[in-house]
Amino acid sequence: MGTPANYAREGNRRPPYAVPPPPEAKEEDKVRYRDAANEFLTSNLPPLMTGHWLLKHNQSAADRTWTNVDVALAWLTKRYQESPPFERDDGKAAYCTLEQKLEYAADVLPRGVDVSWVHYTRSQTMVSLSVVCCPNHFHPDIPCPLPPS
Repeated sequence: MGTPANYAREGNRRPPYAVPPPPEAKEEDKVRYRDAANEFLTSNLPPLMTGHWLLKHNQSAADRTWTNVDVALAWLTKRYQESPPFERDDGKAAYCTLEQKLEYAADVLPRGVDVSWVHYTRSQTMVSLSVVCCPNHFHPDIPCPLPPS
């Protein structure tokens, strides 16, 4: 959860380059690398690519590592209900329903597809929920941070 302004800080949502800039690089490139290395790995800001959550070891917890899709769906449901999306004043839908989200997640998670839900709450806080499959189809080189419980 956080502000839309934080969510919009794309630079902090990308992992650092695989290779640090050489000593002769511009100072701004060195600063960007240091900032990315320090902020990306430790922040709770959602990465641009869901599979990059696997790099954020401080976000891993045994109670959030599952092999059962139903347990992951229950976690998503609970978090969604704790911070539901805002409802439009005109009665029109701003987002698809929780049931639609759960139906999609139940379909794709067993096939190894990550699920990410993002919405605004009534107070204009942004909520981002992700369930990331591991090993990850798009980032097979990133190891799973924890064995499933």
